[in-house]
Amino acid sequence: MDNAALLARAKNVMDIEIAGLRMAKEALGDDFVKAVRLILKTLDHGGKIICTGVGKNLHIAEKLSSTLASTGSTSVMMNPMQAMHGDLGMIAEHDVLLALSFSGESDELIKLIPAVRRLSIPVIGMVGNTDNSLARMSDAILCVTIEKEACPFGMAPTTSTTATLAVGDALAMVLLDARQFKKENYARLHPAGAIGRALVLHVYDIMRTGDKIARLTETATVKDAIVSMTTAKSGAALIADEKGHLAGIFTDGDLRRQLSQGQNILNECVATYMTRKPVFVKTEAFAVDVLRVFEKFKIDDLPVVDSDGLLVGYVDIQDLPKMKVM
Repeated sequence: MDNAALLARAKNVMDIEIAGLRMAKEALGDDFVKAVRLILKTLDHGGKIICTGVGKNLHIAEKLSSTLASTGSTSVMMNPMQAMHGDLGMIAEHDVLLALSFSGESDELIKLIPAVRRLSIPVIGMVGNTDNSLARMSDAILCVTIEKEACPFGMAPTTSTTATLAVGDALAMVLLDARQFKKENYARLHPAGAIGRALVLHVYDIMRTGDKIARLTETATVKDAIVSMTTAKSGAALIADEKGHLAGIFTDGDLRRQLSQGQNILNECVATYMTRKPVFVKTEAFAVDVLRVFEKFKIDDLPVVDSDGLLVGYVDIQDLPKMKVM
């Protein structure tokens, strides 16, 4: 195969899987809602979601269980083979079993279901169609409908596992919304790493204050702004009005743009060249909100105000990597 053929085949595989995702999306309906209601009842009674599968679907079940647990829906993964040799002990009252099998005929799962039912545990089958053994043994069905696998032999799980993963993600996010799981809850479950720090830390934990801010009044000159920015080692000067409210921001980018036009502005009032009504963030916001603001507005400097609109701090995007929040 030449290079063009290699790329064409790769894109063809992705086209097939994208088509499968669209079909799986359109297949969502009342059965999906029924499964969600059953899981919500389980979680409301202190139960957990036990995810299981065979082969590739065991890996999908593990990922789904992890996603559910990390977004507030208590879940564990169970290997069906190990379940028949003692791991059924992890099942408790009020739990629900989420069994993944595209064919719905996986022998290990079919043997597992009667044992689970003896424990009076409801079963949700995630299957490729409703005409199979697992579907008939389930209390609710999540049907993952696709047209074909990307594998040319129709054997290697490709489109089916992608679609199963996507439906699982949809399930997890619907449960997140239905249970009103918040950023604060997510932060408690992710205390380590950049994600955890960005979610746990507030703006007041990371902002610059005091002499680390280039703070000026509206009567200051551009030269004053340059000196203040140099002293504070800041990429921007923040301008406050006579009452201390944020009035504007003057960045080193603003300075370069004016100088590149050959203008001698050093002794002119900085208020003439500042950006009025700049983007800002409040002290009680989370660090993750700062990241979103930087990304949305494509800026590097962010003033911080308190609940009364008084200028109290400043966040420089270059500070975030040092604090390990990005």
